Parts: sequence; structure tokens; C-alpha cells
Amino acid sequence: MKIYVDADAAPKLVKEVVFKASARTQIPVVLVANSYMSIPHTPLIRLIQVEQGADVADFYIAEHVEIGDLVITADIPLAEIIVKKGVTAINPRGEVYTEENISERLSVRDFMQELRDSGVQTGGPPPFGVKDKALFANSLDRILTRLNKS
Repeated sequence: MKIYVDADAAPKLVKEVVFKASARTQIPVVLVANSYMSIPHTPLIRLIQVEQGADVADFYIAEHVEIGDLVITADIPLAEIIVKKGVTAINPRGEVYTEENISERLSVRDFMQELRDSGVQTGGPPPFGVKDKALFANSLDRILTRLNKS
């Protein structure tokens, strides 16, 4: 089992939770990003720096992930690919992507993009805070416990 993190957009607090969970469970973590980032010096955590470009990190994750792994991403199209492969995916706020909810998430994402493309100011998600960190940490613990039993 590995934890893949779509790391360019992942909040620092999420990465910290993942690093602590990795140390506690001894599960390897693979951060995939377009740019260099500092990571803890441990053989359990590695950074894969991919080329610049739209979706390059997403393609890397989709190509390398296997059943039994976990993917952490806020990218809905990547989450859809991951879920269709039968792999568990969650967002940085701890919400689990499923076959039941991914189509709805994709529809909302596409609708919001259409609004933005037509000039409507839609705003973004609320700032990531301590409550979100706790929700993510709890969700991560539940998933890791479930996946480790499989």
C-alpha cells in the first residue's frame, strides 16, 4: 500500500497529517508535484517531480496507482479516474470520492467552470483551517485502518 498525494495544491496542514500517519503506520507516501518541495528525510516519503504542464502530475498518479493504494487530491477529474480504477481517493477536507458521488462532483465542477468562463465571479472554497485538518485526519485514519485490514 502507498499513499499518493497530488501535492502541488495540497495544503501544508494536509501534508503534515500524511507525514505523521506515514511515520505511525509505516505506509510509504509518494508526493507528485510539478515543482520541488521540502519533504521529511525518511525512506518512507519521496517526492516525484514531474514536468511542468496541465495534468502531468495527475497522469503520473493515474498511471502508477494500484488497488489498495490511497490518493489524496482535490482534482475531480483525477478522482474520477482513480475511483473508476477501484482505488480509494479523498480530498484534502477528508471527503471520500465514491462511484456514487463522483459524477455529481464532476457535474458541479463543470457547471462552475461554465459560470466562470461566462464571466460570473464564483469565488473559491473557504480557506483551509484547523477544523478541515481535523476532518481530514479523522477520515485518513478511518481509511488507513480499513485498507490495512484488506
